[in-house]
Amino acid sequence: MKKILSSIKQIRFQDCDPFNHLNNSKYIDYFMNAREDHLIEHYGLNVYEEANKNGLTWVVGSNMIAYINPAVNMEEVLIESQLIKYGRKNLTVEMRMWDKEKTRIKALLWSTFVHFDLIKNHSHSHEQRFIDLFEQVVEPVEQNSFEQRNRFLSVKYARAS
Repeated sequence: MKKILSSIKQIRFQDCDPFNHLNNSKYIDYFMNAREDHLIEHYGLNVYEEANKNGLTWVVGSNMIAYINPAVNMEEVLIESQLIKYGRKNLTVEMRMWDKEKTRIKALLWSTFVHFDLIKNHSHSHEQRFIDLFEQVVEPVEQNSFEQRNRFLSVKYARAS
């Protein structure tokens, strides 16, 4: 089972600022939409169906994002996502936006998701079927903090040509 998932997306005019750069707030939209597509396509996991069927889903607990190089209007970007760690009630997913050729990194996001019971309105432990999936697909990164990871990727890829 693939651990690092990817897709190509095109930056749209309505998501850009007056300088034709992707607006800061829109990066998260592109990342989250790509991750949802990745989960459905590669793992058969539709978080909305899970919520409707079982009343259980994941909500964002926190985001850490670094804007490294601008994404621009009509540019095609490669978005990668991977589960880097998980716990009894939470997940941390790393997402990276690259140029299409994957030579220059645009942005880095670490999102922590909390498994949540919509009916009882509180966090919920992962079911065994999810733990089994997480064990198969988790791909930790070497760096221990977001700041270290950002520095590593920025130095390695920010100026690559």
